[in-house]
Amino acid sequence: MPITRRQFLRRSSLATAGGLIGPSIFGRSMLQNVMAETIGDRYFVSLFLSGGNDGLNTVVPYNNGGGSLRTDYELARRSNSGGIQLAAGPGSGADEGLDFGLPTVNAFLDPNTGAQLALHPGMSAFKDMYDAGNLIVFQGCGYPEPNLSHDVSTNIWETGDPIGTLNTSKGWAGRHLEAEYSPTDIPGVTIDNSVAGEYRQTGTSVLAINRLSRFGFPFDGEYEDDDAAKLAAFDAIYGESASNGSGSAQFIGNSGIATALAAQSYPQLHTDYEAERPLFDDMYDDESIGGRTSTSRDLREVAKIIYGSAQGVPGVNARFFHLNNGGYDNHSDQGGGNPADRHYRLHREVSAAVKIFFDDLTDMAAGQTDGRQNLPDKVTILIWSEFSRRIIQNDNGTDHGTQGPMFLIGNSVDGGKVIGNHPNINSAVTDLYNGNTPYSQAAADPYRSTDFRDVYGSILKNWMNVPQGTVQATLPLDPIPDPTNYWNVSDFDLPLF
Repeated sequence: MPITRRQFLRRSSLATAGGLIGPSIFGRSMLQNVMAETIGDRYFVSLFLSGGNDGLNTVVPYNNGGGSLRTDYELARRSNSGGIQLAAGPGSGADEGLDFGLPTVNAFLDPNTGAQLALHPGMSAFKDMYDAGNLIVFQGCGYPEPNLSHDVSTNIWETGDPIGTLNTSKGWAGRHLEAEYSPTDIPGVTIDNSVAGEYRQTGTSVLAINRLSRFGFPFDGEYEDDDAAKLAAFDAIYGESASNGSGSAQFIGNSGIATALAAQSYPQLHTDYEAERPLFDDMYDDESIGGRTSTSRDLREVAKIIYGSAQGVPGVNARFFHLNNGGYDNHSDQGGGNPADRHYRLHREVSAAVKIFFDDLTDMAAGQTDGRQNLPDKVTILIWSEFSRRIIQNDNGTDHGTQGPMFLIGNSVDGGKVIGNHPNINSAVTDLYNGNTPYSQAAADPYRSTDFRDVYGSILKNWMNVPQGTVQATLPLDPIPDPTNYWNVSDFDLPLF
């Protein structure tokens, strides 16, 4: 029985978003030229914390500074049984050789109040990156008319279209890919079983691969003598569709051809990496340093592709990546600063995996003169979540909230600083918004929000080399003339790099 395209994609452990390529993929220079004009030899990784990460227990007030942030925090988060409050200073485990309190970070101050901030103790690796100047913390990130539905808010962050100005399902980065790359390019990879929402579009292709080792054309292992005939038949069927005058048929045909060609080039990256980088291959599975997690293993897949791409492996030109880590919907049993607690484990998983990944890149680049040279300087990671959590904790967790932090990480990042104000968590304010922090763009508001589109736009402009006018068309201002409650003025020159 013939298989459908959907069945083919599922059996191949991949999907494509948009049309793709003809038989000359491996010999074409067009994609390299396009890359040189946009992102160049750099890479962008989007890491999604799925479920709504509790931002108040991620970037935490350590003291009041010139305001009342620490006092307000302690009123909102309990320290008794079931409490999730993070202690300022050594915590309850100090007498047992464990520190359940907050590690402070040099020059980690809230721009508004001057309060000393701290990262969750599970993020010790991020603390080191911040101190090294390789991590930026964005505070109070949100959007107008916040929505507390996981699906709706995730879609808003993915599209960069909070109030439906564009009325689009295409992703904010996908609109860039669609504009810059042709149906014969594969500029991106999602480490998942479907294409990430921020890369969704219909102009070029993005692969969705869970594991490179399981990625390939669905030949029948029991009838290997038919492999050539099956591939030829597939090429003929999809080639005819690609040359058909119908847009839908061309879409299916180009995507099918691209799928087959990519399935012949990407699996080798796994084999090469395992053979040539056994030490780091094992480190991603080393529990003693925070490995052996879904995030570390997903980042290892990204590392395999970057390793091959940087060496010029034919047919491997991906520059944009996505992965996600779930488990942040902590309505109960969230925990505080104990390493056994859920939120602690999640933060350690992500921060430790990112450290292993950048250590891997550094080792790849050591002593090299090819595309691997300075590789850690060519990769940046953006970490985000669909919303934060309620300010007042519930019984022993937190409910859906609004504004939260984002992180930008990389050797080229002008890090070691905080951009944006900590949200106002005073109960006199949050009680007016059902326990949440209000979005504000008022210039005079000392707690003015960071609209996430300014972060996206600054990355598009200053990492992907997209012109200012094109960035503004990709992320148009809110059409409602209310500069207090809507995004009427953009800032695509945040000091990121």
